[in-house]
Amino acid sequence: MRIAVTSEVSARDKNGMILDALKSTGAEIFNIGMSENGSEPELTYIHTGLIAALALSAGAADFVVGGCGTGQGFLLSAMQYPGVFCGLITSPLDAWLFSQINAGNCVSLALNKGFGWAGDINLRYIFDKLFCDKAGQGYPLHRSESQRASRDALTEISAVSHRDMSEIFRSLDADILARVRNHRPFIEFMERYAADSELKSMILSK
Repeated sequence: MRIAVTSEVSARDKNGMILDALKSTGAEIFNIGMSENGSEPELTYIHTGLIAALALSAGAADFVVGGCGTGQGFLLSAMQYPGVFCGLITSPLDAWLFSQINAGNCVSLALNKGFGWAGDINLRYIFDKLFCDKAGQGYPLHRSESQRASRDALTEISAVSHRDMSEIFRSLDADILARVRNHRPFIEFMERYAADSELKSMILSK
């Protein structure tokens, strides 16, 4: 599994904690947002939500971990795009239930609000529970079939209610696209892992 981390400006100081907490998952971890002490152009949740959607849509990432001060902004940003199923996670129980019931491909973390003493420990416990069991098994178990049917329905709704990601990309604000295209960690990740497609070509074209 490839997990992409997309940190934005208001919570970039938590980036190292997120990366450390994810080590125990055994997944490949890629830091494609802002880093704690990097000199990247400033990314807000508007940019990181788009980065998350592009990484998922192009097949470069299997899962994205993002967030912002409250977690709400990144959640709203990422969910504007097709095929992104994001949950707001503040506790290990949230993480486990999201994995078992919703089986989404993206999480948003509250990285300033309520992030106090032992916040790094809470992050580790969140990721332990998010990835400890096979996703989508259901909870309670007798509701698993109904929950699977709801996930399938939501996938169909997302496909119907959104335009194609390539079409969306062509229509986006030029300044937003320029900020994302000039962010080297994201571009290098897409160059290496995105499936060959029109979307990949559009992202990488100058």
